[in-house]
This record gives sequence, C-alpha cells and structure tokens, in this order.
Amino acid sequence: MPHVPPHFPNLTILDHPVIQDRLTRIRDESTPPQRFRRLLDEIAGLMTFRVCHDLPTREVSVTTPLETAEGTSLQLPITLVPILRAGIGMTDGILSMLPEARVGHLGVYRDEETSQPVPYYQKMPPDIARGPVLVVDPMLATGGSAAFALDRMKELGCSNIRMICLVVAPEGVTHLLEAHPDVPVYTAALDRCLDENNYIRPGLGDAGDRIFGTQ
Repeated sequence: MPHVPPHFPNLTILDHPVIQDRLTRIRDESTPPQRFRRLLDEIAGLMTFRVCHDLPTREVSVTTPLETAEGTSLQLPITLVPILRAGIGMTDGILSMLPEARVGHLGVYRDEETSQPVPYYQKMPPDIARGPVLVVDPMLATGGSAAFALDRMKELGCSNIRMICLVVAPEGVTHLLEAHPDVPVYTAALDRCLDENNYIRPGLGDAGDRIFGTQ
C-alpha cells in the first residue's frame, strides 16, 4: 500500500509489489537501455493510477447499445511537464494511461560544479493553469531542478501540481518540503542519501544516460 513517511508529509511512496519488482530490475547495472526504457514505462504507468486518484471529474451521460448510462469523465485538461532530458523517459508510460494529456517541456540541467539548476528551454500549453500538472523527473537528488520547475509552474498560474519521480533522496524531499510544501511528491523509492557528488545512493546511476545509452 502507498505510505507517507511521518518526517516527509509531502511524500507518498508507492510500494506496490509490481512497481518494486520493476524498480529492482531497473537498478541493476547490467540492464541495457532498451530494457531500462521499457521498465521505466511500466513503472510510470503503474504509478499514474495512484497519482491521479483524486483528479476532478464531471457527470456525463452516454448511450450504450442498450440504453443511456450515467458516468463520469475527467473535468479538466491534464498537462505533463517532463524535466528534460531524463523526464522524457517516463512520459510514454504516463501517456499510455492518459493519452489525452498535453505535454509541455522544461529544459533544466544541473551545473556539475555548483549543483545549481540552469534553464535552457520552455514550451507549455497556453492554458496550462486550467487543469492539473504532473511534473516528471526520474531522480530527485538535491531538489534544485525540481524546485526550479515548480517555481516556473506557479509563475504560469498553476495551482494543482504533482511531482512524479522514480527514486528520491531525503535531501531533495526536504528541499521541496521547504520550498513547495503544497506540492505532493510521488515516488517508487526513498533512497538512503546523496554522496559527495550529489548522486543518489544506492540509486541507479544517471537516469538520462541509462535511458539514452549515453555517458
């Protein structure tokens, strides 16, 4: 069952056994990029069900082959905002569950010397603030890039924002709790710590490199 650590009220850990099985395989350094991408798609899709459990809906009527039936449909447009480049790796899995969602893009990289976020690209739907926004990044390490992305979303008027990550470090969760306590963070794992190079331990290496087969 999903659980919220008492010291991180902004964090929900999705410890479903299927998600955890895929996460274990994705951590393995011998997993090649094509399998890594497939597993990441599966995890992202599985996580989507929980992340979207309380999206606003409206009542609708449809005509079945036999009669009229009452039902519900999603009320507001959903926008995915992957943080480039690694966030792209989770987008297809989420879109498999929410094919009607729009996709914005936010390019941010971490300066290797200062560990500070450096923006380089932004493209969003003009009415992004109308509905829920899912900000996506596999790794939440220091939290700098994520906090920057959430700042940008709020500058655009967004109020219903959720953060989806594969693996998080305590330092990153703490940063977001201080900077954006109103934004829930969903993850498959809360790892031990950051090392001296700000890599998550035990982690899974550089998610972008493993997704795209780069170094």
